[in-house]
Amino acid sequence: MKKVAFFSEMLIEDFDGAARTMFQLINRIDKNSYSYFFIYGIGPEEFRNFKSLKVPTLRIPINDDYSIAVPQLAKNKIEQALDKFQPDVIHIATPSMLGFFALKYARRRNIPVISIYHTHFISYIAYYLRNLNALIRPTEQWMKKTMQRFYNNCQRVYVPTVNIMQELHQLGIEQERLSIWQRGIDCELFSPAKKNTAYLERLTRNNKPTILFASRLVWEKNIETLIAIYRHLEHEGMPYNLVVAGDGAAKNDAMEHMPQAIFLGKLSHEELSMLYASSDAFVFTSTSETYGNVVIEAMASGLPSVIANGGGSGSLVDHGRTGFKCTPNNAKEYVHYLHKILNNKILHHEIADAGLQYVKRLDWNSLADIYFAEIDSLAGHSSNDVIWAAS
Repeated sequence: MKKVAFFSEMLIEDFDGAARTMFQLINRIDKNSYSYFFIYGIGPEEFRNFKSLKVPTLRIPINDDYSIAVPQLAKNKIEQALDKFQPDVIHIATPSMLGFFALKYARRRNIPVISIYHTHFISYIAYYLRNLNALIRPTEQWMKKTMQRFYNNCQRVYVPTVNIMQELHQLGIEQERLSIWQRGIDCELFSPAKKNTAYLERLTRNNKPTILFASRLVWEKNIETLIAIYRHLEHEGMPYNLVVAGDGAAKNDAMEHMPQAIFLGKLSHEELSMLYASSDAFVFTSTSETYGNVVIEAMASGLPSVIANGGGSGSLVDHGRTGFKCTPNNAKEYVHYLHKILNNKILHHEIADAGLQYVKRLDWNSLADIYFAEIDSLAGHSSNDVIWAAS
């Protein structure tokens, strides 16, 4: 039986796209073949029926949505538990304090490490430091070096798109450590069959076409451009409904700037799938995605997308065929393509159909099989086979 120590800042299944990706793997662990030990910050006191250890956390002052695990406050306890467990492989979710703690342990014990690149870290810095411009560039340089130190000491790093792989390589991450591992989609959960016109009309109280934005409402999702799009639509007399699904630190400000938009807060997967399938166009302004789960969910629901041409989600749309991509901060461009989709039924149908054909290739069972085969391969390495970056 292969033994895997899994380090993550949080274990909350529906917190965000990264968490949902992790749980697609966690939910498919074959306990007859693999023994997992979860070390984490935010989450339940005990994690299901797995061996688990909760680490003390601190709130992040610049982002109320997150806390960070501080393993130094339980260093001896964690190391003793790991030594007793004797992992064959260590899976590290992010290059956080907990992630580097795990990496140092792995290096001392010569245990191979796998990571999945979930968060486009550098793209967040300009948002967090938008009022401290002088700090942006030095912080980006520090982040670049941090990412090099972390990912160049992982034996395998899964990245979701070619765009992100190229960016990481340009940042100095060694090419041979990177592998494309695209995210999957549940095409039974997200499907055009979930369309419910009555449900949408109860929400909007009219029968105007509906534009949907679904995401955590945090400024690094380029909410400023969404607000600018709203203002263009408002100037035109709001010919469409703008529905916003999601919650987060920017929600109250966004509601103040977009008073006629319909804010639904965080929705269950079932309600969100109905909303996707019942809406008429999807708009997504974020450039900070490593992947863009919501774009794939929209495609699987038969909902044409107009998205920012940036980050990992830019790789998901074939411009003019499966959706449209815009200059990230150009609100007029988004509005132009939204009009195009919403006023041309033939184009709407063609884009929806092309998107559906694309997502049919994305099966979670196949992707999970690739991951567990990688675990088997890494666990089979002798200690002399594990290659670390130069100190």
